[in-house]
Amino acid sequence: MESVLVTGATGFIGSRLIESLKEKNYNITSLVRPGKHTKIETNEVVGDLTDSNLEFGEKSFDCVFHLASHTPLEKNVKILEKVNLEGTKNLFKAVQNKTKSIIYISGLGVYGNPGDNPIDESNPYNPDTNFVKIRLQAQKFLEEQCKEKGINFAVVHFGDVYGAEGWFYEMLIKRLQKKSFRLPGGGKYFKGFVNVDDAVGSTIAVYENKGFGESYIVADSMPVTFKEFVNFTADQIGAKHPGNVPNFLAKAALGSDLIKLLTTSMKASNQKISKIYQFRYPSYKEGIPAVISELKSKNLL
Repeated sequence: MESVLVTGATGFIGSRLIESLKEKNYNITSLVRPGKHTKIETNEVVGDLTDSNLEFGEKSFDCVFHLASHTPLEKNVKILEKVNLEGTKNLFKAVQNKTKSIIYISGLGVYGNPGDNPIDESNPYNPDTNFVKIRLQAQKFLEEQCKEKGINFAVVHFGDVYGAEGWFYEMLIKRLQKKSFRLPGGGKYFKGFVNVDDAVGSTIAVYENKGFGESYIVADSMPVTFKEFVNFTADQIGAKHPGNVPNFLAKAALGSDLIKLLTTSMKASNQKISKIYQFRYPSYKEGIPAVISELKSKNLL
């Protein structure tokens, strides 16, 4: 039985990742902050990435899946650096002699604003927000340190991940029901969405297919404008299509980094990851109904 460590295990994507790993009979250790617990039983290590004395005792791992991160909703750059960069350094210090592999989870924001052309893994990194610049620093730190220590390393760049929890439910579904959701800038920018089950499935596929020394873009096969995505979601739950909100008002409420990441068009190719992983939901038109069905089964709709 292979042993893995998951950071961010109590989060939206991390919790789904450990569910999938559990189904595959991995021996899972989760790093959880004090007072937090994973939804399913794992070996829990209580600790915090910001602790420079973070340690895992006698445990060792075949792979570390590093998902833990502050989100772009955090506007304080010092806090972002403390968690996303220094926290990554603390994690590496704690596992450098205890793991064979590290997979780092990031986002498409590292590519900045690529314009109308679809991106793939050959595109240069060109981050244009503080949040992503700090995340990229953490990635480069891990790449360099893993190479020096002989640890396998891969990075997975997710598109916008949606599912029955997280932003899709809390910020979109609930607000569509309350008629309080508005489309920043009219929603005419393209996004690369991915259902959470495909996000975690592809991540595990990178590990199981030993796709190390590489980066992977994980988004479904159909780039779509945010407006089309939101309106399709509204139709699925019988809600009205939302109106618009100017970008400057959205930035005042949610922060400039988040709105910049949201409103930058991003058409992504998933050809590389598709060579080792078959998507369950090729597009949002299959993925959103599956999420709606899950929400209804949980009596959340």
